[in-house]
Amino acid sequence: MGYPEEWYRHRQRPLSLTLPMHGPIPPHRFFPYLTWTEIEAMPHRDQVVVVQPMGAVEQHGPHLPLVVDSAIATTVLGQALDHLDPAIPVYSLPPLYYGKSNEHWHFPGTITLSAETLLRVITEVAESLYRSGFRKLVLLNAHGGQPQVLEIAARDLHLAHPDLMVFPLFVWAVPNAAAELLTPQELDLGIHAGDAETSLMLSMLPNQVRMDRARAEFPQDLPTESWLTMEGALPFAWVTQDLSQSGVLGDPTVATVEKGDQLLASLVQGWVKVLGDIHRFQQPGSQGRSQIDG
Repeated sequence: MGYPEEWYRHRQRPLSLTLPMHGPIPPHRFFPYLTWTEIEAMPHRDQVVVVQPMGAVEQHGPHLPLVVDSAIATTVLGQALDHLDPAIPVYSLPPLYYGKSNEHWHFPGTITLSAETLLRVITEVAESLYRSGFRKLVLLNAHGGQPQVLEIAARDLHLAHPDLMVFPLFVWAVPNAAAELLTPQELDLGIHAGDAETSLMLSMLPNQVRMDRARAEFPQDLPTESWLTMEGALPFAWVTQDLSQSGVLGDPTVATVEKGDQLLASLVQGWVKVLGDIHRFQQPGSQGRSQIDG
C-alpha cells in the first residue's frame, strides 16, 4: 500500500530548525533548557519542585491516537505552569512517554515497559536530580496502569534518601468537572478512551481525533451484586481484551470540545494549587530528625 499524495508533498517541505522541544511546557519552566551553570547557581535547590510528566504509548480505541495519556499529562502540566505564580520555582522534565501498559499489549501499537524497567528509570532519574541538589520530585502520571509502580518508587527513594520527597500523583486525582459533565455509567465504567479522554483530546489535539470511528463499548458480565470492581478498593486483575473488543471502555460518541475545555480548565486549576502546596510542603518529622541527626 502506497502513501497518500499529501504525505509526499509534506515530506518535500523543509523542516523548521526552530521547532520547539518543550511542547506545551512554558519554555522558561522546561528543565532541559537550563545550563549546568544556571542549575549550580540556583538558590535553594532543595525547595525547587521538579515534575516528571508520565504517560504511555498505548491503544485508545480506533478513534484516538496512542499518545493520549502523555498528551494529557504534559498539557495539564503546561497550562498549570502558565498560571502558576512566577515566584514559585517549578520545572518540568521531558515527558516520559513509555509506561507500564501490558494490559493493552494485545492491541497493535502499544509499547510497554516492564514494572521493573519503569521502576529503574524513575529511580535513576530521581538519583540524578538528587545528586544535583534537588529534593522535591513530582511524578505526574496520566496512565491508570502504573500508579502502584510509582508509589513503590517513591517510598523506596525516600527510604534511601530521607530528605528526598517524591510525590506519586495521578493527574485525575484533583477535584475536576467530570462529575458535572459525565453520565453515572461513564463515571463508573468509562475508564479508557471514553467521553472524558475523547473530550479532552478534542480540546487539546483535535486534529488527532477520528470521531467518525468512535464507538461506545462498556464491559459486559461484570458482577452486579458484588463489591468487586475494575478499579477502586476491591479490584480484580484484568487486561483490556477481557473487557472490550475495540479497546474502548466508555462512550466516546458523546464527547465534545466544550466538555473537554471544561475538564481541562478544572484539572489545570487543581494542579496550580497542588504545585503550590508541594513547594510549601515540608516532610513530616523532618525537624525532629534533623535535631537528632545533628
